[in-house]
This record gives sequence, structure tokens and C-alpha cells, in this order.
Amino acid sequence: RSAIRAWRIGRVLLRYRLDDLLDGTPAERWLKLARPFVPRASAEIAAMSRGARLRLVLQELGPIFVKFGQILSTRHDLLPAAWVAEFAKLQDDVAAAPWEGIRDVLREELGADPEHVFAQFDPVPLAAASIGQAYAATLHDGTEVVVKVRRPGVVAQVHEDLDILRNLADRADRRWDAIRQYDLPGLVEEFSRTLRAELDYLQEARNAERFAQEFAHAARVRIPRVHGETTTSRVLTLERMSGVRIDDLEGLDAAGIDRKALAAKGVRVFYTQVFRDNFFHADMHPGNIFVDTRNPAMPGYLAVDFGIVGTLTDYDKRYLAINFLAFFNRDYRRVAELHVESGWIPEGTSVEAFEGAIRTICEPIWQRPLKDISFGFFLLRLFQVARRFNYQVQPQLVLLQKTLLQVEGLGRQLYDELDLWKTAKPILEQWMRDRLSPQALAQQEEPVRHARQLQVLLGLGTRDAAVEEGQVRRGVWHRPWASRNLRVHRG
Repeated sequence: RSAIRAWRIGRVLLRYRLDDLLDGTPAERWLKLARPFVPRASAEIAAMSRGARLRLVLQELGPIFVKFGQILSTRHDLLPAAWVAEFAKLQDDVAAAPWEGIRDVLREELGADPEHVFAQFDPVPLAAASIGQAYAATLHDGTEVVVKVRRPGVVAQVHEDLDILRNLADRADRRWDAIRQYDLPGLVEEFSRTLRAELDYLQEARNAERFAQEFAHAARVRIPRVHGETTTSRVLTLERMSGVRIDDLEGLDAAGIDRKALAAKGVRVFYTQVFRDNFFHADMHPGNIFVDTRNPAMPGYLAVDFGIVGTLTDYDKRYLAINFLAFFNRDYRRVAELHVESGWIPEGTSVEAFEGAIRTICEPIWQRPLKDISFGFFLLRLFQVARRFNYQVQPQLVLLQKTLLQVEGLGRQLYDELDLWKTAKPILEQWMRDRLSPQALAQQEEPVRHARQLQVLLGLGTRDAAVEEGQVRRGVWHRPWASRNLRVHRG
């Protein structure tokens, strides 16, 4: 079966004149033999860019390859901009699996036909995606729910396609020096982890329950309740919530929503997930975020689809906080030192050279108004330049950077004057102040050094104290981070 699938992939590559991607592999010989018998794409398609033809290949190979392309479309730090733009056009739009197969899954998982388990069950799907399909249903107590059902046979298809992707990535990585810098095997493994998480609906249920617990006392943030009695690894039953899609600006305006307040609240919710909860929703595209418009003066957020989440360690959060604050103080030396200290840049790397490279990509950002500066874009450019210094990719931070760009994009779509720094600063400062508590410091491996670094960032310490610890250069850190007197230094 895998051989048949591999042949189909080779045939599609031939048709779109991309078979050279397999040069130097065992497939090269049989592809050359097959070339006369495979119809080639039209001259119009042949004239398209390589990235555009690769997008068409992914589309033709099916949902799993489309999903891989979608993940690639978020990796601005790794792939050429032209490829990213093409992959961003991919849509997870697949034909619905036949109802008979879905019905069999429900019967196997829930022990009875859906019309017995539920008071009502609409066999016409609300949505169909590569992993599963969603249906409207009603419980016997009258509660309206959404039932997600994993597509029959999708697990075997995922494993088969992942094996082929791994093989192609490994061979390409060995074959071409130019491609090696993109770490294709690493990308496939990242994709594999994401797919495995999305395949297990019990894990998604646990994610949803954790979000509900974290935001149990939050005003105007709603997470759908999980109905555990009708939830398994292949079936997920969630409370059905109604709202306006976050990108439906006309609908929000018609409801009288204060979009400025809504945008700021969304950024605060995300930074709270990151710095307070160590757990964030990592698939925040417009189809997963809705607005509760019942109280226009205090609109709430409704989140769905918890298959992809991110977690951060305390060290990750410290890395982010120091980087963001150093960036806004234009202290590129501290950014460079932080990466070397972390071990994510090889030992012996010239801090001066790394600092100069960071300065080169960051200084143009400051040509924009302060309100237009993006943390996500800063991290993107930082990861791009760090790769030139053999940066060890941190998947959790790449996931955060991708999600941060999504959040910032949605926020500025709601209100184009949104000042991200003003909105996020209180959360960053509060997290650092919490880290200075005796209880928090007692858990640090180097509490004195850790405390003095954070004190300097908050404007509570002195430059001399920091210098004594050998962590911050004399004259670099000032006091713009004191909460009562924030000033961004521009030179």
C-alpha cells in the first residue's frame, strides 16, 4: 500500500515538473522510466513558480499534505517568503466522509446508534476537515452540543503519509546543502507531533477542561463544557456556543461591539495564558475564535478547537520577558548574551557578531510608529538571524511566535491603532515582580543572579549591582521599566 502511495506522489511530482526533488534518491531511476507515460502539466502551469507548483502538488495529494503545507505557511523563519505566500493559500477544505462510516464510528465508540445516544443528531456535518467532522446534536436533557467525529481510516492514512514525508525529508536533507538549512526532518517531526495531538480527542477534551479551569473566574471568557459521557478518543462532545466570528467586522459593528476594547482584551487574554498559565491556545485563526455579543458593552470571547496547544517553562517565559524588554530598550547586546547563555547558540559564538546581526534586523523595526511594532515580528526576525549562527530551534517558542502573529493580526484587524506594548507591559511586569517573591526565588538555581537581572529590568536595582554579577554591561540598562515612569529609549 505504501508503495502504491509513493508511486502516486511520484506521478504527481512528474506531472507538475518537480520530479527533480527526488534526484539522488532510489526513486529517481523509476521516475525517469515513467516520465514518458505521465502527462505533463500544461505550459501555463509549467510557467508558474516552483512554490506555486509545489502548492498544487500538496493540494492534489490530499488532506494530510495540505495540512503539512499549512504548517509550513507559518514558518517564515525557515522558508523563502515566496513559498510561504503560496502555502498560505492552502485551505483545509475536504469532502465530507460518508455518513455510514461516521455512524459506524459513533456506534463503536458510544455503544449505540446516535439516535439512541442523543435526542437529536443531524447527519449533515457542520464542517468537514482532514482529521474529523463536526455535527449538531441535542442531548436528552435538551442541551445543544457539537459532536466531533474522527474520520474513518484517518489514523492509518496519517501514519502512511508521515512515513513517506519523513523519507522524503531525510533524503532531501542529505541530498542538498541548500535545503539542509531548512531542517526538513525537524519540520516533519513538528508536523507529526501536531497531528498526533489532533488525532486524540481525549487529549483535546483535557485541554478544553484545563482552559475552562484557568478561566473559570475570568470575566467574559467562555470555554465550551466537555460532555465526558459521550467523549472518547474518536468522539468529542462539546457544549454548543453561538457568537460572531472574530473577523466578521460588519457583524460586530451591527451588534454595537466596542472593537478597541475587544482587541485589547484579546491580547491580555493571550499573554495571561502564556505568563500566568504556562498553557496557550496555539491555533487562533478566525474560525476558532468567536465573540459573545449578548452584552455589547462587555463583549466576551468564545474559543473552540483545542487540539493544538503550547506550553512554556519558566525559563522560556524569562527568555521572552527579557528579550521583549531588552528589545524595547534597544539593548541588542543583552539579547545576544541571553541566547549564548541559554546554550541555544553554539559555545564560542562571537557575542559581538551576533549583537551586530540582531541590530541590523531590529533597527529598521524602530522606523515604524510604536503602535505598529509587533512582538511576533520581532521574534520572527530574531529566529531568522539566529539560524545564521546555528541556533538550536525551540519548537515551543516557534509555536508561540506563530500564535503571537495570529493574535496580533486579529487584534489589529479589530482596531488598527492597537498599541501592543501598552497592552502587554503590565502582564510582563507583574510576572517579573512575582518572580521576585521569596517563594519564587527559593526555587531558582541561582536566586541572587536571577533576582538582580529582574530587578534591573523593572528599574528596582542598580546598574552596579548587575555588573557585579557579570550579567549586564555597565551603562546599558536604565530605568524605563519602572511601572510609574515608562519611557522607550530610541537612541
